Amino acid sequence: MKITLLRSNLRFELDNSLSILENLERHGIHHEYQCRSGYCGSCRAKIKKGEISYQEKPLAFLNQDEILLCCSQAIEDLELDL
Repeated sequence: MKITLLRSNLRFELDNSLSILENLERHGIHHEYQCRSGYCGSCRAKIKKGEISYQEKPLAFLNQDEILLCCSQAIEDLELDL
């Protein structure tokens, strides 16, 4: 699977054994986070295309077009507003 970061026009392969946040970090991309568990919501990002899953439902409030990068994994190719 691939992820496309629309603002920075970057695209790379995802390792689906890692969270999306861990994939970003592996490629040298810093994104805000605090808890890495879906509690605080500081790693939220807007998803433009694709589908993700959570191993456990996050507790942070999310709008319909938002995901938490720290605890989500891609189900298909993603486009994020990052």
